[in-house]
Amino acid sequence: MPASRVLLGVIGRPHGVRGLAHVLSYTDPPTALTGYGVLEAEDGRAFTLRWCGEGVAAITEIRAGAAVPVADRTAAERLVNLRLFIPRARLAAPAAEEYYLADLIGLAAVDPAGAALGEVVAVHDYGAGASLEIARPHAAPVLVPFTRAAVPEVDPAGGRVVVAVPDEIVVADEDPAAVRCASAHGPDRDATRSQAP
Repeated sequence: MPASRVLLGVIGRPHGVRGLAHVLSYTDPPTALTGYGVLEAEDGRAFTLRWCGEGVAAITEIRAGAAVPVADRTAAERLVNLRLFIPRARLAAPAAEEYYLADLIGLAAVDPAGAALGEVVAVHDYGAGASLEIARPHAAPVLVPFTRAAVPEVDPAGGRVVVAVPDEIVVADEDPAAVRCASAHGPDRDATRSQAP
């Protein structure tokens, strides 16, 4: 997938028999997905969405300039797990201290002293907060929580992130903001970090 495109959503299982489908949106709020207009699949097909309920959308494929609605369950089943993208240029610049997760992939990871640790090869977010996967030469990859404590500096323009790999991660309660990273590299710090869709 070219870095010039950003994943904004995934079509899920059908909803009913009239062509509706569940759609997982990565935008904030999720309903903002339809505001991006035409969404592209990896194979080049183009789609538009119209929300019909919470997380459920009517899907229309754009073929040779003509709108072709997904009309039944069978057609919706063929779209399950279809990933929807937009060109990166259509996204607004993120606010200060916010980052598009896709922009973090490929950045060099260095420790607080500036020594190379590896490269950010993936960003995982399963709902409990994002984590960076860092590929290290001559060592197994490491997952680091994308928090201010573990990643105190993010410099996309400079092509790097500063990573203080924690010795342990302590979760005091169910609040994701309560996560603290203890490290020999320095005192615990606020663990929250913003991220754009």
